[in-house]
Amino acid sequence: MSHARRAASKSRTDPVPSVAAAPYIYRVVVEQDEDRYYAEIPTLPGCYSWGYTYEEAFRNVKEALELWLEVKKEAGEAIPTDDPQTIRKASLTIGVLVPLDGFIFHEDGFFDTTKI
Repeated sequence: MSHARRAASKSRTDPVPSVAAAPYIYRVVVEQDEDRYYAEIPTLPGCYSWGYTYEEAFRNVKEALELWLEVKKEAGEAIPTDDPQTIRKASLTIGVLVPLDGFIFHEDGFFDTTKI
């Protein structure tokens, strides 16, 4: 390794720890109506949206999913999950990461910030 490379690598700071998160994957159903598309996540009651295009409906239901999960998490309610078989058979799925409270992830592992 050249001297310049070694100096550059020493001047880098450690990566900032990221929040530990759990992955949630859901089946999405998108149906076309007369002039728009409706998208819903059947496992999550009330989690649906629409758009004028298929892509817009999918983007909007992803935002609805993130908000739905945020509300449930803040209320301390359990977050339902889809059955793995349902996910494997689904023609369309969507996934998000939900942060775990009190934990951060560093490349060395998880740390409980409530005990620091």
